[in-house]
Amino acid sequence: MTSVNKLDHTVINVGSNMDRAEIVFSNLGFVITPRGYHSTGSYNHLMMFGTDYLELLGIPAGGDHQRPDIANAPLGVNGLVFKTDSADETYAHLRSVGQAGDPPRSFSRPVDVDGSTQDAKFRTVTVRADVFPGGRVYFCEHSTPELVWRPEWQTHANATVAIPEFVVTSQSADNEAREFGKLLGCDVQNNSAAFDGGQVTVLAVSEYADRYGALASPMAGRPSIFGALVFKSQNRAALNDLVQGGLDGLECQIESSRTVVRISDFDAVIEFVD
Repeated sequence: MTSVNKLDHTVINVGSNMDRAEIVFSNLGFVITPRGYHSTGSYNHLMMFGTDYLELLGIPAGGDHQRPDIANAPLGVNGLVFKTDSADETYAHLRSVGQAGDPPRSFSRPVDVDGSTQDAKFRTVTVRADVFPGGRVYFCEHSTPELVWRPEWQTHANATVAIPEFVVTSQSADNEAREFGKLLGCDVQNNSAAFDGGQVTVLAVSEYADRYGALASPMAGRPSIFGALVFKSQNRAALNDLVQGGLDGLECQIESSRTVVRISDFDAVIEFVD
């Protein structure tokens, strides 16, 4: 298994309301890539950072697609994706730790670059769905990274440069943290599993409520949720200028060390830190 311990991207499921999601995240100061259409029938917008990114993922209302994993999932933070240089080697690793889901599969989406259309190509391999019930965990092998990480998409008004922490909330936090340790091949400290450049933090329900208060997502009877994304901003004052006047559909809490935003339309919590 290679490059398993580095974040590739995170995913927010926006269902069939991608137009609204594009407006909300643009208002938050993100540069949004042009809409991409997957060979599986789903579509997306990306927010590109240094080596990772955020994906808004949706499906057409009433349209044909091969994405029951999106259609049947709640809106909100839905995916945690790590890099791999070899989906086949990663699949072997997942089998060895008892977490293997479906074998690797390939897909693509067209990308307009400098006036021409080229196919961005990927191979992904998934963790078995019941290991992390809060959402999808998988690995992505990029065949064409130069079509994804482009400098014109990487500078944002809110100065976000990376995703250093992914927050999970679980009724079985100790067990889920151990599973992330097995997945990433790392020691777990205080229910946090490290990846290159950051960590996955698994919180008990009470700890999650303490951390995010009224902005926390409801468990809604679920045993585990992907509770928040933490973004590193190099100019949080610029972000605060954007949000403190009030933005439609957003609830915000500005503190000395962080700014927390809840996007109610998509049940998503984002925490910006310096």
